[in-house]
Amino acid sequence: MSAQAKDNVFFFDVLPFAASLALLGASALALDAALHFGNLVWIGKLLGIPGVLLIIFSFGYSLRKRKLISVGQPVELLHVHEIMAWAGSLFILVHAGIHFNAWLAWLAVWAMLINVCSGLTGKYLLQRVRKRFSATQARLREELVPEASIETQTHAASLALNVIRKWHQVHIPIASAFALLALTHIAVEAWYWGFQ
Repeated sequence: MSAQAKDNVFFFDVLPFAASLALLGASALALDAALHFGNLVWIGKLLGIPGVLLIIFSFGYSLRKRKLISVGQPVELLHVHEIMAWAGSLFILVHAGIHFNAWLAWLAVWAMLINVCSGLTGKYLLQRVRKRFSATQARLREELVPEASIETQTHAASLALNVIRKWHQVHIPIASAFALLALTHIAVEAWYWGFQ
């Protein structure tokens, strides 16, 4: 791989991925600090509710992709999914705060963070492989390589693309684990409030 290609991978894939995670962490710390500074910690405790609702509503993309709903364009819904899941994760991180005695809540937070990393990995990795595959096909066509030869030369890349397209088979179980832990946390909190 050339130095230019490595730079492209870093600048177009690794850097945006790392920046998305860093922005999420920095935003959570800043919002939490602002709430503490303004003596509004109680707002942070309530942010779990809109956080979970944003994440739930972000599943419109998944429902559309599986043809369970027919509203909206998949590309637009994917963009909305990414924004809502990011914002929901931000609210949940602020809601979680630094309460290390709440182990169930922290398990849910870690599952959510792993899910965010999984989603970002799928986004950037799949995007990169698709672009590289399309660019290779376009270059070979410009060189007037016969279609049969193009298919042969890009066969390995095609297989890699098909494998990476299945990344959601990892993403979905992680999202399910997060959902289960979050629901358990919500149920325990509801039960606990009932005895207060």
